[in-house]
Amino acid sequence: MFKIIIIFSFFISLNLYAKKGSVTGFDIPRFVSLKSDEINLRVGPSVNYPINLKYITKNLPIEIIDEFDVWRKIRDHKDNTGWIKKGLLKGDRYVLAGIKSDDTKNFNYPMGKPIGIIKKNNILKLEKCLENWCYVSHKDMQGWVLKDNIWGVYKKEIYKIKFYQPIINLYWNFLDSKWLN
Repeated sequence: MFKIIIIFSFFISLNLYAKKGSVTGFDIPRFVSLKSDEINLRVGPSVNYPINLKYITKNLPIEIIDEFDVWRKIRDHKDNTGWIKKGLLKGDRYVLAGIKSDDTKNFNYPMGKPIGIIKKNNILKLEKCLENWCYVSHKDMQGWVLKDNIWGVYKKEIYKIKFYQPIINLYWNFLDSKWLN
């Protein structure tokens, strides 16, 4: 019985370190995207506050850093901060390519062969992420990119990975091995 109490208290203590939004109860910070191509970034959480910036790009990834009523304080890839009404945001995950360089290589699998180049500031749909790699798509293109070259996902974030992913990783390692060369 004592062991169960210790294990239970351990898991509760882990959850206490995660900051939750006061309105939604979701993690803060977290990434979301813009719902339309005409959104105002305001200085404060009300339409009475002046507009600081106007976003004109749908699906642009942004980071929610605070919540107040129906307003979300956000940060973008250029470190602009301000408030946007929650109805103008969506939970779909997108990333911005070319953060560290003008071109981002697209691979057929992590550490595989390059299959394309993604130009700077292209917005890509985030499909899933391993520790250092993310699988992205855009129209008829898809592939793996290094996390260092995109904005819109956390450095150690694992996103939408299936339980059988370790088997797939072993297969990729086998393909890269000297057995096939």
